[in-house]
Amino acid sequence: MTAGPQQYRVAVTADAVQPDGSSIHGDLGLDRLTDAGIFWQVLPGYHDPIPTDQLQGVQSVLSLGHIGFGAGTVDNAPNLRHVARFGAGYDTIDLAACTRAGVVVTNTPTAVRRPLAVAGLTLLLALASNLLPKDRLTRASNWTDRGKYRGAALDGQTVGIVGFGSVGAELARLLTPLGVRLVGTNRSGRHPEAKELGVQLVSLEELLAESDYLILCAALTPETDRLINAERLAALKPHAYVINIGRGRLVDTEALRTALRTGRIAGAGLDVFDPEPLHPEDELFGMDNVVLTPHSLCWTADFTRDVSASALQAITDVAAGRRPEHVLNPEVFDTAAWAAKART
Repeated sequence: MTAGPQQYRVAVTADAVQPDGSSIHGDLGLDRLTDAGIFWQVLPGYHDPIPTDQLQGVQSVLSLGHIGFGAGTVDNAPNLRHVARFGAGYDTIDLAACTRAGVVVTNTPTAVRRPLAVAGLTLLLALASNLLPKDRLTRASNWTDRGKYRGAALDGQTVGIVGFGSVGAELARLLTPLGVRLVGTNRSGRHPEAKELGVQLVSLEELLAESDYLILCAALTPETDRLINAERLAALKPHAYVINIGRGRLVDTEALRTALRTGRIAGAGLDVFDPEPLHPEDELFGMDNVVLTPHSLCWTADFTRDVSASALQAITDVAAGRRPEHVLNPEVFDTAAWAAKART
């Protein structure tokens, strides 16, 4: 398909998709853009940051991964007016630079809420049940050692949710029938659903001291970078489990290795890492009390369906001159740079 001279153009990052639009996530539904009269094209190869010559004439970027968008990119892409993140995280995007350049940034927080919450629950249940060691014993026909891997308690245990927002609320909703006590913490100390869900919002220090299962689903910011360090790991109960479905750098990985190696905590479930991927010889791979998944535990059919629909709706809204949902820098609409781009 050749773009017409006045046609809205979308670049799709090549980190998770083939030139024909097929994706490791499944069908992204890019035909929705075609049906809306929008031209789309997958960028020629993975580059981070994207070479600005590849963005000439491009109005929107559908960013499938965590490519950086800083001043060096957005200031040199005169037609770019929109970055649509396929997912919720945006720690690699400089929102201030995008705002100055008249680039609106959107993400898909509602669409990822349920799949991420299910991912957190999956890791919690796998750890509590000693699922992986039991799987290995069964495959080896080694039933003699099964008594070494009894499951941990759930009923009456305290689950602490760090970054209690939309994902944390959904996670609390899933956990409630298990009979656990729920505590949470976030920057504001408030959440409209906390009381309804029976979640007590407390300080981070109180949450660490009380949690039997610690689940991290906070965004990565300068304040949360390596939030869970050696000192905070030492504040946990010795039988506590750490579960990270947020960002790898929420946890000091070396401190976590030490805590696991020395038995300071009972175990960990990790879908995100620092760095990604882990080195093939990382000692985490040899630990029986650790469950590891490759930053994809939430990649389910409903994840792809809902995240794609949300991201593509944002693109079609911007292309039609409408304000999209889930804007991360709403102040952009008051800038002269946005006004100039919106007129073209």
